[in-house]
Amino acid sequence: MATLQELMRQMLAGEPLALARLITRIEKEGAEAVEVLREASQHAGRGYRIGFTGPPGSGKSTIVDQLTATIRGEGQGRPTVGIIAVDPSSPFTGGALLGDRIRMEQHYKDPGVYIRSMGSRGSHGGLPHVTQRVATLLEASGKDYILIETVGVGQTELDVMEVADTVVVVLVPEAGDTIQTMKAGLMEIADVFVVNKADRDGADRLAREVEQSLHLSARVSEWTPPVLLTKAARGEGIQELREAIGKHREYAERSGELARRRQRRRTTQFLTTVEEKVSAALRELIEGNGDLKGVLERVQSGEVDPYSAAIDVVSNRDILHKWASALEKRQLR
Repeated sequence: MATLQELMRQMLAGEPLALARLITRIEKEGAEAVEVLREASQHAGRGYRIGFTGPPGSGKSTIVDQLTATIRGEGQGRPTVGIIAVDPSSPFTGGALLGDRIRMEQHYKDPGVYIRSMGSRGSHGGLPHVTQRVATLLEASGKDYILIETVGVGQTELDVMEVADTVVVVLVPEAGDTIQTMKAGLMEIADVFVVNKADRDGADRLAREVEQSLHLSARVSEWTPPVLLTKAARGEGIQELREAIGKHREYAERSGELARRRQRRRTTQFLTTVEEKVSAALRELIEGNGDLKGVLERVQSGEVDPYSAAIDVVSNRDILHKWASALEKRQLR
């Protein structure tokens, strides 16, 4: 079996099998994940991330599929594409349907395209927390564009704005009746709007409503998201989408917005990782500490409220010292 160092060298050289094995290792979040990400991060940052979100059934997978074909058909060395397609996880088994692998079958024989499907793992924001890390590996492997498709859970899918450089919100004509309620969620994170399945009744009306809502919104930016009509199943409107994404990238680079987004992304990754490690150490500490177990039991019984109990725990120096020791042991394993 190849060593971690060998896999890293192969991945950096563009070997897809090595990339797949390294992604599996970071998904398992074992001790090797830290070393993989530390090395990969030194080679990341050159790829451009495009996120696709929107209600289920809006055609996100088809748009990603068609846009991939458009990007791969461009000149200048034919840009390479990495796709992260998130499918819903079963609440019972944790498994995912991974239907995007079937829908994007045309790209499997293209060495310039790498597709990774993953389950949502119960995320309410549309993306599992490992998405950031998988995108980092795809960038390190040399992919020019990273296309990230969220699971499609509705207006709570806001994680994509923490991952992508450009966010594309995909709607369908039937969404016209809910456009007002969507303003507070998906409507405010889009850099580009797409009304897909535009051959259906109500597409033009929805596009107008989105444009009107943008004029009435409190967004303060030089960039006004364009509203595009597509029929992705026929490939219609995909070139216009590609051009709109390119224009947003030019704006983001020129205005400094891209640098600010990536700075926020690194901050979020840092804080999320700290929270994960600290939380895991605390759970282990509770399992092995009689006093903490007793506090938890009193919370569960309603004898003490959760907030007061939590404040007492984090104010206890002895517990904090044991907590720090638990963190250290986790890193040594």
